[in-house]
Amino acid sequence: MNDFILQIIILAPPLLLALTIHEFAHGYVAYRLGDPTAKAMGRLTLNPLKHLDPLGTLAFFFIKIGWAKPVPVNPSYFRNPRKDMLWVALAGPAVNLALAIISALATKTVLFIAATIPYSPLADAILVPLSQILIASVWINLVLCIFNFLPIPPLDGSRILAGILPPDLARSYESVERYGFIIILVLVFSGLLPKMIMPVISFASNILL
Repeated sequence: MNDFILQIIILAPPLLLALTIHEFAHGYVAYRLGDPTAKAMGRLTLNPLKHLDPLGTLAFFFIKIGWAKPVPVNPSYFRNPRKDMLWVALAGPAVNLALAIISALATKTVLFIAATIPYSPLADAILVPLSQILIASVWINLVLCIFNFLPIPPLDGSRILAGILPPDLARSYESVERYGFIIILVLVFSGLLPKMIMPVISFASNILL
């Protein structure tokens, strides 16, 4: 139980930040491209409570894959719906990748400070948990980035791919979305999803850290 509580303390801050920034990025880019839907619904905010999905947050602690409430987007406001939707979809994983890089640089800074200052219980009590949270932030943001890049509707990767495909083929591809959540669950519980993304996450983490 103590280990689980410690895990929550370490993972909760970077997870809340990663999910919030991810959804905010979708809404912000959509807003800049002319869609006021997210703003009108109070979702163009950095308040985590507006974005969290309780089930998706809990899932991260148990199956290491989580999600937030999708930001509402209305492509009819866009000048070029297919192209603009691609940029909206790309925004979420892109900010997670940026957060992973920032977290890795912050981790190296904290570890450098810890190695150069004289040891003290107070410094140890601050720097050790901080470094653990930052390392967790690298992993969480890489997970969200790479997971969302998968071309499985309704993940962001499917929106990006749909924006590249010819219109007729894109419509056929998007029709798979009704089965998307089932496909993701099958991949998770069969163990195939971790096998697909964990090598990429480990490789990227090794480069950053």
